[in-house]
Amino acid sequence: MKKTAALFLLGIIVSTLLFAGGKQEASGKKEAEVQSVNFWFHLDDPEARVDSLIQKFEQENPGIKIEAERVPWDAYHQRLLTAVTAGSPPDVSQVKLWWQPQLVELKALEPLDKWISTWQGRNDIYDRVWELTRYTDGKQYLMPLQMVILYMYYRTDMFKKLGLSIPETREEFLDVAKKLTRDTNGDGNVDVYGFGIRGARGGHDWWGAFVLSSGANFEKGGLTTPEAIAANQWFIDLYRVHKVSPPTTPNDGFKEIIANMQSGRTATTIHHIGSAKGMVDALGDKISAFPVPEGTEGRWTSFGDEENAIFSASKVKEAAWKWISFLATKENNLTWQKASGQISVNKSNAEADYGELSRFVKATTESADFAGVLPAHPATAEFVESVWPTTMQRAFLGEITSKEMMEIFEKHFYGE
Repeated sequence: MKKTAALFLLGIIVSTLLFAGGKQEASGKKEAEVQSVNFWFHLDDPEARVDSLIQKFEQENPGIKIEAERVPWDAYHQRLLTAVTAGSPPDVSQVKLWWQPQLVELKALEPLDKWISTWQGRNDIYDRVWELTRYTDGKQYLMPLQMVILYMYYRTDMFKKLGLSIPETREEFLDVAKKLTRDTNGDGNVDVYGFGIRGARGGHDWWGAFVLSSGANFEKGGLTTPEAIAANQWFIDLYRVHKVSPPTTPNDGFKEIIANMQSGRTATTIHHIGSAKGMVDALGDKISAFPVPEGTEGRWTSFGDEENAIFSASKVKEAAWKWISFLATKENNLTWQKASGQISVNKSNAEADYGELSRFVKATTESADFAGVLPAHPATAEFVESVWPTTMQRAFLGEITSKEMMEIFEKHFYGE
């Protein structure tokens, strides 16, 4: 009897252990099925959130969890490069177009063509966006997320007061900027300037609108032609000769150019629709927009995108693709733009109602045909981050000539 009882007890113990082990194995299997996608992103508006998109995606894809990390813009590029070189990049990150050459050279990005070729939403993305984001090797490393095209902001109240019309050419713009630069309180000092120039990091877009539209280009030798040097001199003269931008111009960054517009210190500046809501909140109908003026050889403005990329080091590429394609789909992309303040990349969202921001959407879409990008060159990222701002500041301060400035740029890209 005791032997029978002992055997019975042993059976219970073994069954319990087997059950517990099986439960752990099942639990482990369930946990293994959940894949985490580390996603780095940036939004200009600190109050903006994308939580609803993440929740929607995770509900539709129960085996995937999005670990989103908001990265400050000033540190974004360097932090991403550091992560790449350390072998620990995120699975997905927003990437500026001019970072692409550097990241491709580092073999950090995963080509997306195999997924895009069978993706049902591919034909709903604007053809121009595919064209501008495709790399020079013919591969698509970036998934369109938002359309960021720069245009001119202007103070409608100041234009109306002085009876000014929208300038179509750069010479008309200079004339308007001179008239807008004035002493409004009679104390003998200029207190309103016609044009807010971003002389610090990021100001290459202001420079490009006037220099790349008037004879300069990034082909070998294209920055040091007489036409290119003259176009650059014209831009320098806005500050040094005509004095249509504030004395602080060489050091003015994003915060300064926006604050100057909102306070009335400047009457025009260049940026994209990401700033529109803040401008309208501050100025109402006293602010509007128009495409950048035409240069001597046409118009040029920056397609300043921030698209999504999958990093080649990712262990969850399929899950990462599901996330970035989800964000590029009509309804979801429009939701993203409500947070980012940018324009949807989807043709099917062309008639979306942007409400009080519609006039800025109009300036964006009217600028699409002449929007351009910086060269797909490994040296472009350094050009934007340090070479352009340092050299531009020296030219504004009279330390170097226009010719010397352009020679520095030429040497940066092509050597001696």
